[in-house]
Amino acid sequence: MGKVVVMNGITLDGVMQSPGRPDEDTRDGFAHGGWAIPGGDELMVAKMGERMGEDRAFLFGRRTYEDLLASWNRKGGPFKDALNNAPKYIASHSSATRLEWPNSTLLHDNVPAAVAELKQTSSANLVIIGSGELIAALMTADLIDEYLLMIHPLVLGSGRRLFPEGVQASLRLTDCITTSKGVLIPTYEPVRDANSGSPSERGSEGTD
Repeated sequence: MGKVVVMNGITLDGVMQSPGRPDEDTRDGFAHGGWAIPGGDELMVAKMGERMGEDRAFLFGRRTYEDLLASWNRKGGPFKDALNNAPKYIASHSSATRLEWPNSTLLHDNVPAAVAELKQTSSANLVIIGSGELIAALMTADLIDEYLLMIHPLVLGSGRRLFPEGVQASLRLTDCITTSKGVLIPTYEPVRDANSGSPSERGSEGTD
């Protein structure tokens, strides 16, 4: 059975919005885009490459899917083929969402139930990058199995956060390294409640 793995950069105050470019995501007037770029180094790329190179598929919200794939296809580089060639599952509120990139499948209606079924029927890990609304929905449904976070030594004071208000989780640290730029890269697993309900009982919304 595959695992659902979140792989995201965040700041010390939990912001995940627009890490890669100034114009990546300016919702709510966010003006700090590109904050993660100075923190990159070879160790971080290698750690991400471990996840990119394993037996995996990608799980995206619609907004992240459209932006990330467009960006990497324009610039090329080592992640372009990895993203295009891998299976991709895209969660969206709209059944009319167009999937522009190869090997893409739309998840609509009861997304948590669809993800639970993918976990059961596939040996590949489902890697989530970006996709904050999707992460919140899957956390509520207790479907995330691992968090690989890149915590940058920054406090931005505003922006969309990885763990939004009202979402709760107990996590266990399983690994942690520090990069040359002072970025912490911990790996967490959830401490599961044996009495939690099934995914279909806990959530049924599509999400972008």
